[in-house]
Amino acid sequence: PINIAEGLMKERIEEVARGVNRLNHQRTVDTAKILGFNLICLHTACDNLAAKFLKDKIEKEKFERLEDLMSFLKEISEYKEALKSGAGPKIFVGSEENRCGKISVAEITGGTEPSPKIYEKIAQAGIGTIVGMHMGEESRKEAEISNLNIIIAGHMSSDSLGVNLFLDELEKKGIEIIPCSGLIRVSRNK
Repeated sequence: PINIAEGLMKERIEEVARGVNRLNHQRTVDTAKILGFNLICLHTACDNLAAKFLKDKIEKEKFERLEDLMSFLKEISEYKEALKSGAGPKIFVGSEENRCGKISVAEITGGTEPSPKIYEKIAQAGIGTIVGMHMGEESRKEAEISNLNIIIAGHMSSDSLGVNLFLDELEKKGIEIIPCSGLIRVSRNK
């Protein structure tokens, strides 16, 4: 329920806000101005694209067990490439034989992981498996206590998935894409 999620997230949102308060938010903007570069931040928008892509595909497939869901994720090009360096999808909580139950792609977007206190409520709401981007140890332990399955798809591979979906649209317009900074570039325009 939304009221429980908001209540549990409020504390975490305030914690993150305090953490970023000390950062120099204008450093990158100022550098771009000095260099005469155009600048736009699409991080959350691209995370949203990745989350929607995964959610739509997962809902269409109706996976029975974690091994089935893992096999599916490992076939997505960005995750397949990340596996070569040991950074692809991993089961953080649960085992391949576990039934998925209702799958939530809840932690691919949002900027940070939620409060560890939320996992008990997620399980009570009927979710069996969460697919996420990254997860800290305290959250992993709470998810385990709540008997949730957790698959961590990977940070850079999930970021790359979302960025690639956006870049594909630019590529269609004739813009050359030069990957850098850890982007696993995969074009779906072929």
